[in-house]
Amino acid sequence: MLIVVIGGTGLIGSKLIRQLSEHGHRAVAAAPSTGVDTVTGDGLADVLAGADVVVDVSNSPSFDDDAALEFFEKSTGNLLAAEAQAGVGHHVALSVVNTDQLAEQSGYFRAKALQERLIRQSPVPYTIVHATQFYEFVKGIADAATDGDIVRLAPVLIQPMAAADVAEAMAIAAVGKPHNRIVEVAGPQLYRLDELIRTALTAHGDPRTVVADAAARYWGAELGERSLVPDGDALLFDTRFEGWILETLTTS
Repeated sequence: MLIVVIGGTGLIGSKLIRQLSEHGHRAVAAAPSTGVDTVTGDGLADVLAGADVVVDVSNSPSFDDDAALEFFEKSTGNLLAAEAQAGVGHHVALSVVNTDQLAEQSGYFRAKALQERLIRQSPVPYTIVHATQFYEFVKGIADAATDGDIVRLAPVLIQPMAAADVAEAMAIAAVGKPHNRIVEVAGPQLYRLDELIRTALTAHGDPRTVVADAAARYWGAELGERSLVPDGDALLFDTRFEGWILETLTTS
């Protein structure tokens, strides 16, 4: 099976390429650094020739509202059109749990919701994988919520997962039949967002103080109790946050 991974040189994409290759699939990384630009369309026709499946794990280089919207509109539109022309049988895309709910207040999530609408409207069979937040992004969450030495976060539920497990979820979807719907994946444990970030900062000796603030925004969105956890039944993966932290400390 020939599987083209859009964003195949990034955090999830590189792990996905490795997992697919280890299981005997021909996995090709497509990214600007490999000569493929989904925003302009450059290189798409060539890289998709003969592809059975396309997995899109790319992300906007900017979280700015307008920039993110432009990225996902152009990138996804060009990609789906090229797939239809090439006869690709399955489009798999990585997205975020509760995208529609978060889109009501966040420009970035509105852009992700647009991406999903374009996929649903395309003639290419698809699977959209809704994942919870990655462990690897906990520092980024803290940085975005920092004012001085205070990190303000809503004390809502979150069920994060390791990037390696996200890649495994995408690999499972890629080699399976199209679902033509959303499937959800998550980590094994529920946390409070403020407690999760506090644990991570403490483990890494970060002196910032984490404060629970119900009004704190998450990438521009006001959070409800379950905004960051799966909306329905989800496939759960095994890597635990505490184990992941210990591994990062021993390998850093």
